[in-house]
Amino acid sequence: MKLLSALGLILTLGTAPAFAAPCSNTSAGFDGWKADFARLAIRNGVGQAGLDALAQARYSTGTISADRNQKSFKYSLEKFMQVRGATTIVSQGRKRLARDRAFYDALERIYGVPGGVLIALHGMETGFGGFMGDTPVVSAIVTLAFDCRRSDFFAPHALAALQLVDRGSISGATKGAKHGELGHTQFLPGNALRYGVDSDRNGRIDFYNLSDAMASTANFLAQKGWQRGAGFQEGQPNFRVIQEWNAAGVYQKAIAIMAAQIQG
Repeated sequence: MKLLSALGLILTLGTAPAFAAPCSNTSAGFDGWKADFARLAIRNGVGQAGLDALAQARYSTGTISADRNQKSFKYSLEKFMQVRGATTIVSQGRKRLARDRAFYDALERIYGVPGGVLIALHGMETGFGGFMGDTPVVSAIVTLAFDCRRSDFFAPHALAALQLVDRGSISGATKGAKHGELGHTQFLPGNALRYGVDSDRNGRIDFYNLSDAMASTANFLAQKGWQRGAGFQEGQPNFRVIQEWNAAGVYQKAIAIMAAQIQG
């Protein structure tokens, strides 16, 4: 799940205030910034586990490199779908829907979101869980909060990541994508905190558990205004909700097309 506005991430966190320690476009000053951010985290109710994760966070050069080199969203729709393996996603997605029909039908009864949409997102984001990232989530998101390019956007997500550590949903060592997205469908931490669902009712929201991840994804779309039974192609009511998941036009159109093909 990629970037949108500040996601209303003002949720329990409030708008991220200016910090005494300045942002930077290099690693210089990172430790001082973290110390300042820790004070902000304490004021926002982050506990010891979250603070420990912040203290252990390392500046992620891989995250910065990825943030400066996002190219695939500039492709044409046809090229984007080719590069992202749309044909394979649809083929495997149909098999998954047939195999787990009862599971996806149950989610649709609760949230109104068809299984094809959830499966298309799952396939696009992580190849159905085949690769959920190799970068520590807390380090990635804290690095982006420190980086001057989009500090205001990522600072609330960094606070949310620390709260997720406190809740046991992730740890300081949990790995995700380069921009700190986590789990099967790559939630940014603020969205994970706000829309996460304990689908298997084991007392812990785990985005690396398929049941929790799919229910959380369906909940996100429902809370963003998904209209039960309405269309989701471009120009139809629910396409606007797909746009809430990812801001890139080619991504939105690809998801809509693949979801329809998976749904049959």
